[in-house]
Amino acid sequence: MRITRLLFFVFILTPYVVLAQTKDVLFTIDSHPYYTDEFVRVYNKNLDLVKDDSQKNLDNYLELYVGYKLKVEKAYKIGLQNNTNYQNELKSYRNQLSKSYLNDSKVTNELVQEAYGRMLQEIRASHILVLVDENAAPEDTLKAYQKITDIKKRIESGEDFAQVAQQFSEDPSVKENNGDLGYFSAFRMVYSFENAAFSTAVGKVSKPFRTRFGYHIVKVVDKRENRGEVTVAHIMILKPTSVSDKPSPNTEDKAKVTIEDIYKKIQQGESFESLAQQFSEDKSSAPNGGVLQRFGSGQLSSEAFENVAFSLENKNDISTPFQSQFGWHIVKLIEKHTLRTLADMKSELEEKVKKDERSLLITNSLAKKLRATYSINKDKKSIAAVKKVITDDFYAQTWEIPTNIKDFENPILIINAKKKIAAASFLNFIHAQQKSKLKIKPISKLVDVLFEKFIDEQITTYYNENLENEFSDFKYVMDEYRDGLLLFELMDREIWTRAKSDTIGMQDFYKNHSVNYQWKKRFGVDILSSTDKSVIEKAKQLMKKGMSLEGIKEKLNTAEKVNIMLKSGVYEEDDALLTSFQNLTKGISDIVFKDNYYFILNVKEVKEAGPKLFTECKGKVMSDYQQFLESNWVNELKKEFEVKIQPEVFARIKKQLQQ
Repeated sequence: MRITRLLFFVFILTPYVVLAQTKDVLFTIDSHPYYTDEFVRVYNKNLDLVKDDSQKNLDNYLELYVGYKLKVEKAYKIGLQNNTNYQNELKSYRNQLSKSYLNDSKVTNELVQEAYGRMLQEIRASHILVLVDENAAPEDTLKAYQKITDIKKRIESGEDFAQVAQQFSEDPSVKENNGDLGYFSAFRMVYSFENAAFSTAVGKVSKPFRTRFGYHIVKVVDKRENRGEVTVAHIMILKPTSVSDKPSPNTEDKAKVTIEDIYKKIQQGESFESLAQQFSEDKSSAPNGGVLQRFGSGQLSSEAFENVAFSLENKNDISTPFQSQFGWHIVKLIEKHTLRTLADMKSELEEKVKKDERSLLITNSLAKKLRATYSINKDKKSIAAVKKVITDDFYAQTWEIPTNIKDFENPILIINAKKKIAAASFLNFIHAQQKSKLKIKPISKLVDVLFEKFIDEQITTYYNENLENEFSDFKYVMDEYRDGLLLFELMDREIWTRAKSDTIGMQDFYKNHSVNYQWKKRFGVDILSSTDKSVIEKAKQLMKKGMSLEGIKEKLNTAEKVNIMLKSGVYEEDDALLTSFQNLTKGISDIVFKDNYYFILNVKEVKEAGPKLFTECKGKVMSDYQQFLESNWVNELKKEFEVKIQPEVFARIKKQLQQ
């Protein structure tokens, strides 16, 4: 779902101060009351996120808030809450949100400490993998274990690890990397693999260990201090593409020539940032002089780019041109950042731990704590009845649930004297556990072991089901997401889809509001730039003689030095460069000096200010039309529902919030 299009409220947990201690009715929509505590909480939470100061005004904010709730009421009225997709989306979100509550803080903290300690290092390792499914038969598991053990013996006897990997590893990437995984740190591999790598000394090979992929052995080649993070700027010329996705040698050569020309200009002392703004084809970073967000090892999709960036030693060092899978680059070092402190990274690491295999350690610890918190009553008769129907067929994974399932409707477990779980649920649990291939005997002991596992699952489920009652923050976020999701469905149905399909209405809106869709005066120009005034003067003379742009470039640039650069386009009169030229008219301009560069323009076309064609501003018209429809729709909702605001309650809230 495109929830990012919801601009009504931002669904995040942020600290706030609750000024209203009482829970009074602020307004009603028909018979549904809305209370002061929710209004105050949402206002405070979003106060710093609202860019429009008019929305910080409490009277305006109440108007927006009532409009929001009117839309939600409409969604419920037409039954959008019964939509299967909506229910699945809400369930998925709740499952994701609840994960942060299903943990043991002590165990989480220990895992965070361990992860940070490992992040201080980067390990380079190679591995050999023998594939075996998680649920493989015992004989297949044994066969895989024997194979990895035999492979390890070959290495211990002196055979080369890479050659053995090429011959025996079942990792598909071994053909390209000989088993070499490069450098990595915490969270880059599955947890059991990470454990093996970090517990193995440099130059040594680990004992065989198992992950969900199969059996591995790991050879640790090197351990180094974490390189931290780096901030760089870059200039990029994109890898050329064609319809066939096979660029011709000429287009590839052109990209290389361009990056080399830019590099020569840098060597001539020209500004890296200015050249990035003019020529870099990374549109997201070019306006900022090519500066990228800071990154660490393994965070970019180009190892070549990372290695060059980290190889630069001193601030403002600049690389030579190099090629990645995306194109050609020149990189400038802005700053190197050492690894942040544990205190700075703690929240981030907690989130990673909860999404990692480490989370199993946390949930097991939580179950132990919940057993001490909740009352748990086991029904011995129901347990005995279950044991009578479980047979040794379980070991062969052929045991089936009895057909007389109604005989197992009595509770086998009661949690907190509230939740009763029928014996039939335990039978279903046992049936599913056959896949785990447990071999505990006799069968009665197996049932006891599974029942304890069943209790852990049930008490965790009970805890999860009651998160709204135990944590107010959880309830608030779920309520907001629930309403926001409904509102998205409603808006998509009533406004967005309608605006897209109502071409006649949108064109009428465009005609009636044409004053909002106007071009400024525009110029179609060729732009030539150089740091050398004499060069730009020569270029001007050559241009007056009718020489082509490529001809001028070829004449004035040499193999050793790039003297002039050029580009073409259509720009409005308030463009940052064009404003430096006075009284632009068709033809060749005077020379202008700006930001250490000399510029001339060849104005090929002048387009006077005037209305934009509908096709030229369709996106903006659609957005404005949607807002127009929404405003009218809210007015209609105010007629459909009866809204009663309690003025004396609102006055009190305003006074408290404005203190």
